[in-house]
Amino acid sequence: MANLKKVNSEYAEKLKSVLTLRHDPVAVKLIRKGEKIPSSPQRLEGQRSHCQLITDAMDGSCILALPENMSCNVGASSLGMIGTPEKVANGEFHFNMGLHASREAAKRMIDTRTDLPPGSVIGEIVCPLSQADFVPDVVVFTDIPERIYWLSALETAGTGGRTSYVTAPFQCMCEDAVVVPIVSGKPNISIGCFGTRKRTSVRQDEMIIGIPYDRIAPAMESLDKWKDGILTKAKRD
Repeated sequence: MANLKKVNSEYAEKLKSVLTLRHDPVAVKLIRKGEKIPSSPQRLEGQRSHCQLITDAMDGSCILALPENMSCNVGASSLGMIGTPEKVANGEFHFNMGLHASREAAKRMIDTRTDLPPGSVIGEIVCPLSQADFVPDVVVFTDIPERIYWLSALETAGTGGRTSYVTAPFQCMCEDAVVVPIVSGKPNISIGCFGTRKRTSVRQDEMIIGIPYDRIAPAMESLDKWKDGILTKAKRD
């Protein structure tokens, strides 16, 4: 465990220093049904949304949250902690928020989202990558587009090709940044969502990318090459 924490700390330090990230990368581990609930880190007291847990971790918090700790049923259902509430499933909840032109349009957003099976996840650990003594499912980054660009480019540095991303006006830090990377096995970018922009410290000029943890180690070699190479030739503030 100590060695894993050291490795993750080194990953986080290199990512932050080479790419001059604004915030700490955040490690997210979903605890699947049948797995043991760990005794650490400290369990959340009260309730928070998943996106609030992410931004708390950006500020240094390391928290274990169970389904009853989740204040946002939309995020909790996407993460597989609970079933999708009826008013979310039929579009009523999001239509009443005023962004969609009809309940049917809001329902279509939910119908086409990526979910984990209800009840398949019994909790999550959300922690700065630098403090993570576990293997995360996903590492979440929140930053300005210029930094997200470089993080995205890490995916094709060795293989070439192109990348594609999926997002919606809601569920950016739960579905877009965690569930989609888990299900697809690939990074996913979100431009943010209403809930995250309403209830967290994410700034107006920031967006989000979730990267599967198994992509982090290969990225280190690219960063070593970039730091004295292409990064020195780009416009960077």
